[in-house]
Amino acid sequence: MSDEKPTRSDILRPLHLLGIALACGIFAAIVTLVSTGAFTSRVNAAIANGTYDGLTPIALGLVVGGGAFIVTLLILAMLILVVDPADVTKTVDRPVLYDPETPDEPDSGATGRTTSS
Repeated sequence: MSDEKPTRSDILRPLHLLGIALACGIFAAIVTLVSTGAFTSRVNAAIANGTYDGLTPIALGLVVGGGAFIVTLLILAMLILVVDPADVTKTVDRPVLYDPETPDEPDSGATGRTTSS
């Protein structure tokens, strides 16, 4: 294994980011289409007769899917910016949420002093 630091594109390639965002957008569009009843004959007849007011379920699904795609892509890009490429290959041997380790400090109970109550 080489000692080179991984670049940001090595951590998560841009094509993977686009694929994840696209999958989230397609999922949101399908959920919107199913929940608005785009596949029922009643809605399809209303659209064909021109009696449907506002956005059609298909147009609404495209808008929601596109919005989900953009929001997911922005969130993933912001999360990738937080990662330091040098920290990816480091081994962490302590709990992550503890305070940073400090050099050995004398313990207050180890000085030999006793307190009386």
